[in-house]
Amino acid sequence: MTSTTIDTSRIEEGTPYPRGATYTGRGINFAIFSAHATKIEVCLFDEEGKTEIGRVALPEYTDEVWHGFLPDLKPGTRYGYRAHGPYEPAQGHRFNPNKLLLDPYAKAHVGELVWCDEIFGYTVGHEDGDLSFDERDSAAFVPKCVVVDSRFEWKQPLGVRVPWDQTVFYETHVRGFTKKHPAVPENQRGTFAGLAHPEVIQHIKALGVSSVELLPIQTFLNQPFLTEKGLTNYWGYDTIGFFAADPRYFAEPNIDEFKSMVDSFHDAGLEVILDVVYNHTPEGNEMGPTLSFKGIDNASYYRLMPDDKRYYINDTGTGNTLNLSHPRVLQMVTDSLRYWVAEMHVDGFRFDLATILAREAHGFDEGGGFLDSCRQDPLLSSVKLIAEPWDIGPGGYQVGGFPPGWAEWNDRFRDDVRDFWKGEEGTAASLAQRLTGSGDKFNHRGRRPWASVNFITAHDGFCLADLVSYNEKSNAANGEDNRDGHSHNRSWNCGVEGPTDDPEILALRARQQRNLLATLLLSQGTPMLLAGDEFGRTQHGNNNAYCQDNEISWVNWDQIDEAGRSLTRFVQKLTSLRKQQPILRRHRFLIGAWNEELGVKDVSWLNPGGGEMMPEHWDDPRTLCFGVLLDGRAQTSGIVRRGSDATVLLVFNAYHDAVEFALPKCDEGMAWTRLVDTADWDDQEEAQAPVFSCEDTYLVTGRSTLVFLATQQSS
Repeated sequence: MTSTTIDTSRIEEGTPYPRGATYTGRGINFAIFSAHATKIEVCLFDEEGKTEIGRVALPEYTDEVWHGFLPDLKPGTRYGYRAHGPYEPAQGHRFNPNKLLLDPYAKAHVGELVWCDEIFGYTVGHEDGDLSFDERDSAAFVPKCVVVDSRFEWKQPLGVRVPWDQTVFYETHVRGFTKKHPAVPENQRGTFAGLAHPEVIQHIKALGVSSVELLPIQTFLNQPFLTEKGLTNYWGYDTIGFFAADPRYFAEPNIDEFKSMVDSFHDAGLEVILDVVYNHTPEGNEMGPTLSFKGIDNASYYRLMPDDKRYYINDTGTGNTLNLSHPRVLQMVTDSLRYWVAEMHVDGFRFDLATILAREAHGFDEGGGFLDSCRQDPLLSSVKLIAEPWDIGPGGYQVGGFPPGWAEWNDRFRDDVRDFWKGEEGTAASLAQRLTGSGDKFNHRGRRPWASVNFITAHDGFCLADLVSYNEKSNAANGEDNRDGHSHNRSWNCGVEGPTDDPEILALRARQQRNLLATLLLSQGTPMLLAGDEFGRTQHGNNNAYCQDNEISWVNWDQIDEAGRSLTRFVQKLTSLRKQQPILRRHRFLIGAWNEELGVKDVSWLNPGGGEMMPEHWDDPRTLCFGVLLDGRAQTSGIVRRGSDATVLLVFNAYHDAVEFALPKCDEGMAWTRLVDTADWDDQEEAQAPVFSCEDTYLVTGRSTLVFLATQQSS
């Protein structure tokens, strides 16, 4: 493409499908949905995206899709749209052809958004507010869309599909994970190329995780209230382009870099999961800018107040809500998902505020259009679908309410595990539910324990080291006078707020981190580990680092000390145990019922005296120590047949002092081999793991976790 004027007189009718700007080998087909526009023009720009070199009205309108074909155009073409139609905010229409619009189906973008009055469809400061009409051109201030060449030679064409029972998620951020990695070349740090560096992949692989979950990488915007404070939208939860990867994550402006990263992860046997935001856009409410959807067909793309379409339904807390009840909007979202699977080879998605995606006009509906479309789609139903099952709308909390085939972030696991290890009274019974896959939430309709995505920390909230080091959040750097972020963190600083040199407190914090990690990785369900927790990364008490693109959020690889390396080896020990012992990742929910036919109980709950936990033990608020006996002989599937897995005993003691625990009986010739004691962690492999006779008494250190394996006693 040259910078000279393009001859648009050769425009042809083109086709209404596929949506977007598609290179055919002969030219580019443009197709864009708008039910209410009266005319749509495509504007072509030079390579820098600054000078308009051609403009043409799309000549055909088929099934509410405007389309046309321009021969001879090549991949790399820069473009945008202008939509003509009524400017009637009270009726939900906000067309303004003076505003250059991003293509909802654009596969790439170039340039940055400049926040200025020209990007608003109304005249900022006018006495009529958003009812006024702004005639200034916005093209100089908005990014441009780029036509891509989709051809790529995959080394791993089939991708990776890790079975759910072997899945361990690892949540991380493309930029923050490698921004300070010493092995990554300077120009690749914080990019997809940096994430694909062999040493980076080797670290992830060595941890024993299976699936890397990336915070949003689709094109997103920085809001002015952040940039005015010198901050940025670091997490990226403000998507404006559902088909494009954000330009700031590329070392070179070519989508092949993302594909190469995915290919490298697949070559290592690792899945790539994308955190996606289809619930809102950065266009905000009636006072927000006109950048794409609002100018293309506001009344179709957004949920508007039924009695006054000037205003937006705000179930997201961001000003607007995408209208997935509209078939074309639903199609756009599912087309986007299919694109990332079919063209970009990702292995699944975590859906931000997923309750919104399942909300129809009458409220949350697990049989709604979006969930149904994913469930019946042969491609989407074959990848991992993970819901964040809550939002701020009516009936927004839906943990356990999503249909079969979906997994869900389980915040009950996070809260109950934190409370138990903090030493809160009356938490033992709740912890027991979480340890066995949260059957109280998920054991229905044939769902499996893997549906519960267990986590203790995530990008939002305290990281693991801060969870045991701070009672209070420290978010002053966010510029909101520490008002932002959760105040009820269920954290405990172990006696001193923040950094300390006290060796006893440091030892307790290290043990608490091991307790929390052991609970996470030894529970039934699908564990998710936050990147950096494996070596004690800190955010210095900031529990809402969404705007911190700096050392607060970046993984500080060069500051990992011996304690951090020891914790990493502990994580590797746990993931190895989880892989080696199928009893820790059963397909069936453990319910503690006696199987008369097999003469075995799948799980038994033990008090420190060696007897079974009785209702009075669970009801006793002082119960902070108990055992979990996972019997490997229990039935493993719907076939009534004894299992052949090893039997495992877990002991959890959140009491502040030591507790004598009677090890349970075992078969003749068997003994209990201690695999883990978080209070006696020597990360050098022992020549011989300690062995204890059945019915021995073990002194369980205060605030510690134990793992025993039933083994054949040598004669």
